[in-house]
Amino acid sequence: MPKEDDSASDYSDLESIHSDVEEDLEDYKKGGYHPVNIGDRFDNGRYIVLRKLGWGHFSTVWLALDTLNDSHVALKIVKAANRYTDSALEEIKLLECVKKTNAESKGWQHVAQLLNHFWHQGPNGKHACMTFEVLGESLLTLMKRYNYKGIPQNIVKRIAKQVLEGLDYLHRECGIVHTDLKPENVLVWIPNIEAYLKTDTADILKEIKEREHQLPSPNSMTPTTPNIERRRSSTASWHEGMDVESMSKSKKKRLKKKMKKKTLDDVEEVEDKLGNLKISTNWSTPKEAKVIPSSILDITSIGSEEDLDTIVIKIADLGNACWMDGEYTHVIQTRQYRSPEVIVGAKWTNEADMWSVACMIFELLTGEFLFDPRAGSKYNKDDDHLAQILELMRTVPKLLISGGEYSRDFFDRSGKLKHIKKLRYRRLRDVLHDTFLVPPEDADAASHFLLPMLEMDMTKRASASHMLKSTWLKDA
Repeated sequence: MPKEDDSASDYSDLESIHSDVEEDLEDYKKGGYHPVNIGDRFDNGRYIVLRKLGWGHFSTVWLALDTLNDSHVALKIVKAANRYTDSALEEIKLLECVKKTNAESKGWQHVAQLLNHFWHQGPNGKHACMTFEVLGESLLTLMKRYNYKGIPQNIVKRIAKQVLEGLDYLHRECGIVHTDLKPENVLVWIPNIEAYLKTDTADILKEIKEREHQLPSPNSMTPTTPNIERRRSSTASWHEGMDVESMSKSKKKRLKKKMKKKTLDDVEEVEDKLGNLKISTNWSTPKEAKVIPSSILDITSIGSEEDLDTIVIKIADLGNACWMDGEYTHVIQTRQYRSPEVIVGAKWTNEADMWSVACMIFELLTGEFLFDPRAGSKYNKDDDHLAQILELMRTVPKLLISGGEYSRDFFDRSGKLKHIKKLRYRRLRDVLHDTFLVPPEDADAASHFLLPMLEMDMTKRASASHMLKSTWLKDA
């Protein structure tokens, strides 16, 4: 049986950004978070930290001023352990592909853009850092604004069209599978964000600069980035106390080799895994780690009600994304948006994203999950998840019955579930109409739009480019 796993994977960007609870102070340790204070500078002084935007289990994210361009950025600082830096390097490759493939594409503007990346050496290790354009809150906040009763249909249609355009760009032009689409990972673009931030952060920036003028000059402080030349010259000190003059030639030769090897090791320690990233020097001394509260930018407090009619969104968080040309069976997607082929352990590809899109659009329309499985005394969440899907879609393709690593744990040979016998079949349009009181004509239209993306046989599931031709989106 597959293990119970409701998360998308072991590396994700901003996955806990919406939580009222901040990161654990105990995670500020070797291999963990980098301790950040308001006013800290990164990338040789280029970025000044102004505010904390949020955190994930694998990174913290900060609002920073890019002094080079006099504009604000979201600065993501990944934990220092190798598993996170390796994932960050892969994420950077994906983001670079998104950035460079085709800026003229409609979908390009609906995927959050990477601006810069560099390494930063801190007391807990070497951290991969990325800067992104500053965006507003996620669609989750928009759902909260409407008290989880559903967002107006005209706004949902506009969001759906842009998500599909962004996804079509990722799939068809970049060859990328997102793997974790959900309201939390779709962010709202705020057109006047820079003007707002300049006003909002003016006092903070002034206070930081006044404080900096009172501090010793950077040249009198110790950089946290290892200095290769300094370390190279200091390698001679490790053999102090040895009587080198009285050594035999062979011993002197061995000593010389050891010194040379240590010098190379010190250099490699700094240069290892650099790739094309730059090392950042932070000319501030390490401070005691503390948890700073997040202060997320909220479109509902910046924009007006009318702004929602022209809402622009961007797909974010490629922390779990992967290339389409691979063969994958590992668990992806947050539980409520997980496709049936992933549940049974079958091979999956970009069609899995389309399932997530349908689940997300339903949630935007109604304020509730389309599928929200619970474990019972005789079955687990996966059993209940498949049961809920079957109640809506009725028939099971052979791919799910026998094509997955765990298919036989769920289905008998006839395609019936082993652990849940009684199902309550229903139509999607009836769920929309009867449960959520969507008018009949709207329920029929929304159901007709969603069902091609909820095809249980992923080989028959509609693509993003196909869905963009839907009449449901014509007024979006």
